[in-house]
Amino acid sequence: MDLGIVNGRVYIDGELYEENIYIKDGIINTITKEFLPCKKEYDAKGNMVLPGFIDPHVHFHLTVGANTSKDDFHSGSIQGALGGVTTYIDFLDPIKYVGQFEEALRNRRELASGSVTDYGFHTTIANPADSAEDIIQAGLREGIPSVKLFTTYSNTDRRTYDDYIDSLLKVSKELKCRIVVHAENDLLVKSDSNILVKDHEKSRPVISERTEILKLAELARERDGLLYIVHVSAGSSVKLLSENYQRELTNKTIILESCPHYFLFNSDWYEKEEGYLYTMTPPLREEKERKLINKYMEEITVIGTDHCPFDTALKKAFRTSQIPMGVGGIRYSFVTMFSEFGPAIIPKFTEGPAKAYGMYPRKGTLIPGADGDVVIFDDSITVEIQDEDSIYHKRSVKGKIQGVFLRGNQIVDQGIFLGGHGGYISRKLGL
Repeated sequence: MDLGIVNGRVYIDGELYEENIYIKDGIINTITKEFLPCKKEYDAKGNMVLPGFIDPHVHFHLTVGANTSKDDFHSGSIQGALGGVTTYIDFLDPIKYVGQFEEALRNRRELASGSVTDYGFHTTIANPADSAEDIIQAGLREGIPSVKLFTTYSNTDRRTYDDYIDSLLKVSKELKCRIVVHAENDLLVKSDSNILVKDHEKSRPVISERTEILKLAELARERDGLLYIVHVSAGSSVKLLSENYQRELTNKTIILESCPHYFLFNSDWYEKEEGYLYTMTPPLREEKERKLINKYMEEITVIGTDHCPFDTALKKAFRTSQIPMGVGGIRYSFVTMFSEFGPAIIPKFTEGPAKAYGMYPRKGTLIPGADGDVVIFDDSITVEIQDEDSIYHKRSVKGKIQGVFLRGNQIVDQGIFLGGHGGYISRKLGL
């Protein structure tokens, strides 16, 4: 064997086992209590041995208007690796026509060539003119079984309208493609240029999310389609679906994703002097909504970060129209959520996104035949995050990532990035 990870508590199907993992040619070969000959041996010292985390919602090198997000694919994937993320999914630039797809993919793959971890993409559409089937097929040919759309941003022609969403959902299951939606009711969102940071949450109210999600869920039920709602921000949205669409949530024809910041922060931050640092879309919600989404955590299948940080100087403004929306979080997503929810959170970083996006069992699990992507996590200690560029600065968290492996190669040790190089992951939904 090339590598043995020994003396750890190996996480498999929700349980921890005192086993050793042996990796050969980048693939998990054997899981056993025995100690086998190997070229290298890593002593996990009783720590948790977890599958490499998957972040299916990041925005590296995202340019909106005159501003570009702080992390490119190289720096962003390093931040992810330090947080245990060994695979992520970014987004192609929005297209209206099938003929734009190849260029969009080529441009993003060139930018991603410096990624230190594995990656994939979502096709992204903006008020498309070509047929839903043609758009989906273009992505499928390149191993992209997911199409991202917006139900808002009509002011920049990014909104996709109900009739087209319906046509996507009609064919989604047959073609095995997940329809990924940023869900806000465009007519209930205020987009004028004079909105102050303190009014950010009020300008994109909970009702704009809840009504849009309800409509989408009904379309998905009617068409038996594959619907995935990104960055659900309000507990009342999750409660509504839990009470009325439990069958779809259970069989994963409707999948909900949320982000750590919606569980950990509330909209009171917008009243503070540095409230601009917490601006993202959708916004943070009132405390009652934050408490409710924590209560309904079990209905969330996937935790993504929507990682999209900008330099502080770009965000420091009084009006939201002057601020590029987005915050960072990929480095601290797992440790902050583990601190709140314990081991119950693990599948939402591993098996959940892997199955939702056609990477399981290659990714998201520790079984023979899977990629040797492994996180060594010490759940016995408490540390304080020290990162002045992060909204999680000075937050006390339980646990620390001690080591990270990508296909059997160690890329992180004791919080230090050792080097590494990732690759493009072609995906296919297994329904």
